[in-house]
Amino acid sequence: MTSQAGGLATPSAPTTTIVNGLLLMLLAMLAAPLIDIFSKLATGTTSPTMITAARFLFQALFMLPIVLWNGLWRNFSWRMSAYHAVRAAIITLSMICFVATLAVMPVADAIAIFFVEPIILTILASIFLGETIGWRRYTACGVGFIGAMIVIRPSFEEVGLISILPVITAFCVAVFALMTRALAPRENPWAMQFQMSLWGIPICALLLLVGDMAEVDFLAPSMPDLSVLLWLLGVGFFAALSGILAVYAYRVAPASVLAPLQYFEIVSATVFGWLVFGDFPDAVKWLGIAIIIGSGLYIIWRERRVAAKPVTAAETSVASRISTP
Repeated sequence: MTSQAGGLATPSAPTTTIVNGLLLMLLAMLAAPLIDIFSKLATGTTSPTMITAARFLFQALFMLPIVLWNGLWRNFSWRMSAYHAVRAAIITLSMICFVATLAVMPVADAIAIFFVEPIILTILASIFLGETIGWRRYTACGVGFIGAMIVIRPSFEEVGLISILPVITAFCVAVFALMTRALAPRENPWAMQFQMSLWGIPICALLLLVGDMAEVDFLAPSMPDLSVLLWLLGVGFFAALSGILAVYAYRVAPASVLAPLQYFEIVSATVFGWLVFGDFPDAVKWLGIAIIIGSGLYIIWRERRVAAKPVTAAETSVASRISTP
């Protein structure tokens, strides 16, 4: 599971540039499930909080040379530190919930349920950002949730309430995306991503301390052996790689063009999950996955149609107000 911030390219990008963006996004969606594959491998002996802390740490280390080389640290907005801290706390919660799910559920099932996130984001945007959402998109949201329930039902029978955690993850990521959308016009995406990792490290450290003192397995720290350390390095490396590829994809191609490709992550997750763990969704789960993908693609299509309409002066005023965090 990965979270990206888009909207960095203009719709008038040349065709060749758009093709490059599509290829970069495909590579990002190939790399993203490997975060979850390595996380699942580590869950046998390591707590979800420890894995999340390692992801932030190694992701920051992998990004550090680029940040220093390009002088991106100069773009840090320290006056927005509290804002970044809240973003990091939200994404930390989402990652811990998702890793906890991976310990007992197939990767493809967890990712499929997580992909109700665009549906939740659409609803939250209508509530908090004043975006106009018509009955068609609300209907698509409802259909998408039905698809999620189809995937969740057999998982719920097998593992219980933990199968709901990907929905909590999706909600957190949707809130994170709203905050990122408000901040994106002001800050460099690399600086934002790096600051998120920097804040995530102390947040996880605090949780690990609490887990150690209270003896809570869910939050407990541990000393990884060599094999687990390699899994954790893989988590951080592919988190950084998928984020980098997605950032560059959004810089050269419109977000509206790239958005549908995010669903390719379900396909690649299914392939990797089958190759590594022998997990493959049954027919009922594939039906739910197809419904989730179909509703998500319809929402994206409707958003593109609405975005193509002329913007009124009142809508412009609302947009200018919500872009200021």
